[in-house]
Amino acid sequence: MVKRVFLVLFMAVFVSMIGIGLIIPLLPIYAESLGARGVWLGVIFSGFSISRAFFMPLIGRWSDRKGRRIFIALGLFLYAVISLGFIVARNVGELTAVRLIQGFAAAMTVPVAMAYIGELSPKEREGYYMGSFNIALYAGFGFGPFMGGILEQYFSINANFYAMGGLSFLSFLLVIFFLPELHLYKRKESVRPTLYRDILRSNTMKGLTTFRIANSFGRGVNACFIPILAHNYLRLTSTQIGLLVSANLLLTAFLQGSFGWLADRVSRKKLVILGSLIASFALFMVPLAGSFSILLIINSIMGVAGAIALPSATALTVTEGRNFGMGSTMGIFNMAMSIGLAGGPMVGGVIYDYLNIPAVYCFAGLFGLIGTAFFIWFVRPITGR
Repeated sequence: MVKRVFLVLFMAVFVSMIGIGLIIPLLPIYAESLGARGVWLGVIFSGFSISRAFFMPLIGRWSDRKGRRIFIALGLFLYAVISLGFIVARNVGELTAVRLIQGFAAAMTVPVAMAYIGELSPKEREGYYMGSFNIALYAGFGFGPFMGGILEQYFSINANFYAMGGLSFLSFLLVIFFLPELHLYKRKESVRPTLYRDILRSNTMKGLTTFRIANSFGRGVNACFIPILAHNYLRLTSTQIGLLVSANLLLTAFLQGSFGWLADRVSRKKLVILGSLIASFALFMVPLAGSFSILLIINSIMGVAGAIALPSATALTVTEGRNFGMGSTMGIFNMAMSIGLAGGPMVGGVIYDYLNIPAVYCFAGLFGLIGTAFFIWFVRPITGR
């Protein structure tokens, strides 16, 4: 039963993430074609994460009480429907509304699926299970941008939106027909949901939250501004832009299993720190890239950094989830990700309006270092108790 659940969730998330990833490298350029500039560019890119951050803790808590399957299925179905909204959007306001609704759907899918897997993970093997499941998330996102670049170059950008809807609906069918509800055999062992203020009293959760915000802030900046940098300054093609984004995410994906295995054998906290530091310094390097090949190398370094840190971070979250409720804890962890993904493009948009893209990346790198410092502070050993 465990293998079946893992496989169904893995495939459903992988397929739906390919669909969502199709539009990632093209969305900033598409938004510019509708009149978005600077701050509005950041708002459109961040609308998804803002909405997801708002609804994720609520849905995580509800899923602890009502079950996971219904939320995952509903989120995937809404993904499929809202994909058509990108095609009919005629201005910046309508595109922003579509992104907000898409974020609401996202709050019901990946975080709840992660809570499902977290409850299935055996003790002392959380790193392996969560690292393996993260492959679906990052591989889907990784293949998506490259495929999206090809679809746009040889067909049209609307082809990506139709493909996103179709893939999301396929994932919905996988969940409806093949995913059992967890309570049928495991829910009785789960911990009752805890108040969020109690969860955030945990120093480990404080550290994980600050790490996740800072790490996702940098990812949000890169996802939003690497297409602008590549298109406007380096004159790269849509396929090349898609490859840049894909290289980052695919390396994160395919190294998840190895670093998840390592996270069960060495200090998870040290792996989070190492990955976070590498990612931060890589952000400082982006403005120095003057060619496609150098930009590809830097994005690949970011991908490796993510693979080092994320399996350990999610494994630590699973451990906390056994004490506080898996859905609630994963909701906070993923809410922190959404805050970072929303804040990066929005703050970056303001900096871009008044300064330039190099300043955006320098700020993101500095923010990452500050987040790493806070993580180190919160998870430090407490003596004298």
